[in-house]
Amino acid sequence: MKKIIIGVDVSAKTLDICVKEENKLSNLKIDNTIVGIRAFLKKYDKQMFSVYLAMENTGRYNWNLYEVLEKFKFVVFVINPLHLKKSLGLTRGKNDIIDAERICLFAEKNHLELPIWKASSDAVKKIKIFHRERASRVKMRTNLMQQQHDYSLMKPIKLDKELMKLNQNLIKGIEKQIHIIECKIQAIINEEITLKQQAQRIQTIPGVGKVLTWMIIAKTEGFTAFTDPRKMACYAGVVPFDHQSGTSVKYKSRVSIYADKELKSILHLAAMSAIRLDNELRLYYLRKVEEGKNKMSVLNAVRNKIIHRIFALIKNENFYQKDFVLS
Repeated sequence: MKKIIIGVDVSAKTLDICVKEENKLSNLKIDNTIVGIRAFLKKYDKQMFSVYLAMENTGRYNWNLYEVLEKFKFVVFVINPLHLKKSLGLTRGKNDIIDAERICLFAEKNHLELPIWKASSDAVKKIKIFHRERASRVKMRTNLMQQQHDYSLMKPIKLDKELMKLNQNLIKGIEKQIHIIECKIQAIINEEITLKQQAQRIQTIPGVGKVLTWMIIAKTEGFTAFTDPRKMACYAGVVPFDHQSGTSVKYKSRVSIYADKELKSILHLAAMSAIRLDNELRLYYLRKVEEGKNKMSVLNAVRNKIIHRIFALIKNENFYQKDFVLS
């Protein structure tokens, strides 16, 4: 069967495409629309072709591709841009055509090791979209609240109160929108029995609230994309790795900088909340600190334990038990 490798460089309005067929590379550009994508892919939807399609993860700009690809039986890879960048080594020059070729050749070389993309359920899609919208508004609210500190400088020209009032009205409007979005996310979860049960189990863990629950469900595709807590812990950046070479270079183990920063931040808040409550995680934290362990190192271990507890509850279809014995 003929093998065809397709590399796609995604942008807001267009897709730059590199196709490798019988050791020949060809390039073209199409509109980033459902109609344009479907028309391009239709020619490869034949039994005689074995099609591998790869793209970088560019967030919402990938959505049209995702929607069309659900109708085709291609092997699809969604590549982390950092993974691609680090694999290229020393490179010179960059444009959309070159990027598409690099994605195509990367997929050809690494297709046996790359995870295969699977379409999300409608519920998970909606949760992801609403979660992004919520995060955007939370960022807006934070920026507006930071501006309030500068309004005291406007006092000599008597603009401080007027600007503060406008600022607070904006914050109230954004907070109202955040509340609406949160209600919609919860409603989506409540409509799906499996997601609802998963959310109920996760939130019995000390420190785990609604936001972390929604994020974990979205990141794991309802615990189908990630089934191993160790892989999830690596993805979240809470696993320490050795840093040494020979006998002269040796550092303390530390977490990798290559992590999902947003998830790690929410996990940190969950860990901080957990160690303030009366539970085994707090006892573990206090015991390790008394032994002389670094506080941040122990807190990172608490984050890791929270992830393992989440996956244990989902696997065992159980709720968190307060007298659970820590390992």
